[in-house]
Amino acid sequence: MSDATPAGAPGPAIRKVLNNNVVVVAGPDGTERVLMGRGLGFQRRAGDEVDPALVDKVFVLDQGADRVHIQELLASVPLTIVDAVLAAVAQAEKDLGRDLGRHLPIAIIDHIQFVLERLDEGLRIPTAAGPELTALYPDEYATAQRMSAAIGERLGRELPDEEAVFLTMHVLAATADEQNGNAALLIRRVQHVVSTVESSIGRELDKTTLDYSRFVLHVRFLLQRLVSERMLQTADTSFFQFARNNYPRSYGVATRVREWVLAATGSLLTDEEMLYLIVHVERLTRATAANDDSDAPTRV
Repeated sequence: MSDATPAGAPGPAIRKVLNNNVVVVAGPDGTERVLMGRGLGFQRRAGDEVDPALVDKVFVLDQGADRVHIQELLASVPLTIVDAVLAAVAQAEKDLGRDLGRHLPIAIIDHIQFVLERLDEGLRIPTAAGPELTALYPDEYATAQRMSAAIGERLGRELPDEEAVFLTMHVLAATADEQNGNAALLIRRVQHVVSTVESSIGRELDKTTLDYSRFVLHVRFLLQRLVSERMLQTADTSFFQFARNNYPRSYGVATRVREWVLAATGSLLTDEEMLYLIVHVERLTRATAANDDSDAPTRV
């Protein structure tokens, strides 16, 4: 994240003093950098050299309108938040075994600052993406849970459970190799499929079951196959015909899903894709019905 300054070498000239602890300089390649360190900007002005010994953190800014926002953010956010977030991101990269990029710390610093302000005002923003994220991205979600707990512990604040969801979305957005595009779009589409199934069967699915996790994973891979144009397809439709005839209700649900997928993506599910969808829906609805029956009061 930072460029080391050789021992004894003069520091770069300050372009702008943001506050006593934050200054803006030009890097060796001409890009702007925000330097942070206690007392770094105290009684300093543009043109003065930075004392390299005081530099604790360096943020490289890309060209664009966002760099002004980043400067304002780093000038206003307490160093304790910066320290907590950087430590959590560093541990997340170790846990996931990959670089999450230089933009993620800024995004999470901004997010955590906003979260704390909302909490101070007694406001919370709920999210409904938790079950889908847990099933689709278990490693990233578990990492985000640890990040949220670590940041909260360092700040002496208890962050809401839903922060794990928001932090997962930030981690996914920072992952350059996220397959087939935008993770948020994929999650929304999975949620639409789940909602279609729930509205078709007239009950909410039990999102804590293994069957639900398997269903969500199947839908994820189905949607990704649509994007890559690799839908399952076979000349033998006998299994599909068997499932359609023997599980008419699940076939009806799968048909509604196929209609939504066609409207949303322009792709028509093949009979082979429908077969697997029918099987998953049948298993899922049976498990949900069984759980509903087990929760019902015993009649005597």
